[in-house]
Amino acid sequence: MVLGTSSGAGKSLMTAALCRVLRRRGEVPLPFKGQNMSLNAWVDAAGGEMAYSQALQSWAAGLEPEVAMNPVLLKPHGDSTSEVIHLGRSVGIARAEHYYRDWFRPGWAAIRTGLSSLRTSHPSGRLVLEGAGSPVEVNLQARDLTNLRLAQFLRARCLLVADIERGGVFAQIVGTLALLRPVERPLIKGILINRFRGRRELFDEGRLWLERQTGIPVLGVMPWLDELFPPEDSLDLLERRARKPEAELEIAVVRLPSISNFSDFDPLEAEPSVRLRWIRPGEPLGQPAAVILPGSKQTLRDLAALQASPLADALRHHVEGGGHLFGICGGLQMLGQRLRDPEHLEGSGADAAVEKGLGYLPLDTRFGGAKALRQRRSRALWPGIAAAELAGFELHRGVSNCTDPQACHPLAEADGLGWWRSGRCEMEGTEPCGSVAGSYLHGVFDNGPWRRGWLNHLRAGLGLAPLNELVPDHANHREQLLDRLADAFEAHVNLLPLLGRD
Repeated sequence: MVLGTSSGAGKSLMTAALCRVLRRRGEVPLPFKGQNMSLNAWVDAAGGEMAYSQALQSWAAGLEPEVAMNPVLLKPHGDSTSEVIHLGRSVGIARAEHYYRDWFRPGWAAIRTGLSSLRTSHPSGRLVLEGAGSPVEVNLQARDLTNLRLAQFLRARCLLVADIERGGVFAQIVGTLALLRPVERPLIKGILINRFRGRRELFDEGRLWLERQTGIPVLGVMPWLDELFPPEDSLDLLERRARKPEAELEIAVVRLPSISNFSDFDPLEAEPSVRLRWIRPGEPLGQPAAVILPGSKQTLRDLAALQASPLADALRHHVEGGGHLFGICGGLQMLGQRLRDPEHLEGSGADAAVEKGLGYLPLDTRFGGAKALRQRRSRALWPGIAAAELAGFELHRGVSNCTDPQACHPLAEADGLGWWRSGRCEMEGTEPCGSVAGSYLHGVFDNGPWRRGWLNHLRAGLGLAPLNELVPDHANHREQLLDRLADAFEAHVNLLPLLGRD
C-alpha cells in the first residue's frame, strides 16, 4: 500500500510506477483505491464511473480499467456536498457533516465487494493499494475507510511517501508516524522521499537521520522528473506552470470553479508546439489562438460565474475577431443558447430553471433522465480536419439538440456527440474565419490524427506550416511516460522490504 503524508504527495504516480514495475517482473498488479474524492473521472467499458487516477494505474498494470479498482468515488459539488458513486453508479448526495454517519457502512460494503471482484477475476494478482490524503487525520481516523483500516484488513505492507518539494519533509514524516496507533505503526515498512531536486547524496545525512529517529528504512529518494505527468487532483493542476516558451500556439483553457476531467488536456500539454495557459474567469484572456471551455461538475453555476466576469466579453471579442472556441461536455452546453434544468439536477434554484447560454451554437440543452455513461467511437465529420475515428467516453447529464441545422453541423457520424460552425470576423466583407465547436466526448484530443488536424486548423489561420497528422493516439505517449516513471522508480527505490514475505 502506498500512503502519503498529505494530499498531493505523489501517491497516485508512485502507485502507477509500482504497478508498471511489478508488471515487468511478470506479476499481475491490481491497483485499488477504496475511496477517492475527485472530479477527474473515467468511464469503464461496462459504463461505470471511476477515478481517472485508478484508470491510469490500471494501464500501468497492463489491465483494462474497471470500477472494482475504485469502488467509492466522491465528486464534490462545492457546497459541502458530494455525489456518491458506488461501484460505478451514483447512489446519492452526501453532506460533509453527515457522510460517515450515513455512508460509512455502505462504503465499506462497496469496498469489500470491489476487493472480492478483483480477486475473483485475477486470482493470481497482487493488490497494490493507494491511500487517500493523510492516514492520520485524528478527527477522522475512527471512521477511516481507505487508509489504515484497509491496510490492517489486508495486512498490507505500507510505503509512506513524502513530498520534499513542498518543504517540511522531516516534520511530515515524523509527525505522521507519531500519530499512528501502536497497532498501525508496524504496517509501515519503508519511507519514500519524492520530488527531490539535485544530487541525491546531498540528502544522505537527512536519510540517516530519518532512519535513526524512526527506525524505518528510507527505501528511496525519487528525483524530480522533468516530465508533465497527469495531475492527481485540482491542487496539482493549480501548480502547473506554463512551459515551452518556444511554442508556436497558445491555447487558453478556462479554469472553471467546478472544473472536471482536466485530464482531457494532457494530449495538448504533450504537444511540443502547444503551450496551454490556464485562466480563471476573472483573469485577462490575452491573445490565444484558441480558447477551450472544459467540463464542469456544476455547469449552471460555472456558466453564471463566467457570465458575471469580464471574461464573457473577452470571449465574445475573441470569437468575433476570428478566434477559435471549443467546449467539452459542460463547456459544450455553455456554448448553446438555452440550458433548462426543470428538476434542479444542476443545483439550480427555483428561479434558475432556465439559463441563457453564451449563444455561440444554436443548441438547446435539457438536464434530466439518467446520466450518460458510456464509451463511444465514431468517425469525425468536420471538413478540413482529419476524417479520423474519434474514441472517448460520455459522462454527463443533459441532452443537447441543434435548433438550426444550417448553422450547427455534426462533429461526428454518431448523433449528439458534438457540433461545429465557422465563425464570422468583424472585418470588411465578414469573411468566414475562426470556428466554434464542442463535443460531449471526453478524450477527444487523445485521438492523434484528429488532434493534429484541429491544431492545423488553428495554424492555418496564423500562417504556420501544418504538422504531420499521421501520429499515434495519446495512449502511446502515456505508455512512454509510464515506462520512464517505472525506470526511475526501479533505479531509485529498493522494493525488497515491500515485496518480501515476513
